[in-house]
Amino acid sequence: MGDIHYTLSSQGQLQNICAYVSENADILLLCGDIVDDGRPEEARLFAKELTAGIRIPMVGVLGNHEYEAGRVDDVRHIFADAGIIMLDGEAHEVHGIGFAGVKGFAGGFGEHALQPWGESTLKQFVHETVEESLKLESALAKLRTRQRIALLHYAPIKATVEGEPVEIYPFLGSSRLEEPLNRYSATAVFHGHAHRGQPMGKTGGNIPVYNVALPVLRRAFPEAPPVRLIELPAEASAATENHSFNSKPYSLPG
Repeated sequence: MGDIHYTLSSQGQLQNICAYVSENADILLLCGDIVDDGRPEEARLFAKELTAGIRIPMVGVLGNHEYEAGRVDDVRHIFADAGIIMLDGEAHEVHGIGFAGVKGFAGGFGEHALQPWGESTLKQFVHETVEESLKLESALAKLRTRQRIALLHYAPIKATVEGEPVEIYPFLGSSRLEEPLNRYSATAVFHGHAHRGQPMGKTGGNIPVYNVALPVLRRAFPEAPPVRLIELPAEASAATENHSFNSKPYSLPG
């Protein structure tokens, strides 16, 4: 799941989610914007509530909201101390599944993507997107597992941001993030950030992409807990969705 936007007044909101995740999943993935203002106080409260109810491995990336208060290093360390494996261009293996994670960045999609031309500020903006894409590529290249999961905050494809105002598409993700996903044949991709986007899409290489922002999950699956539970069959090379929410070989709620 992603875009929890945990605040100082959010205590108790994770209780039911934690119970469900612990019962049904093997690994919990967190796709950024875990806290709302990027303050260490929020991160500590979130970590306390999460670790009180979760006893499975946790893997996460930061979102843009973690940067808001200028305390991103403190927030990252609090999450890591709570047992969340925080990825920022690194690769990590859990239960024989490989994970590559970056925050990602903005820039737009396809022929409408911003180009590094003109003012230096615009070039720096595009450079940030390129750097995040290179970090993702480096992380994927390090994985030697058959199953390779990419964890992002920003969207790598346009399909999962559709529903948002077209004017803000360039700020929701970048198709530059899609290139390494196809090149290294990722098994599945999880991201957040686009609160009014679509719950699922596919890359040009037919890789499933899941938008797991909490507002999206609540809208798409109003009768279910706000997590996206995906099964990875032990011998399969592609992710399959677990519509019944029954635990199978590897279950990863994004």
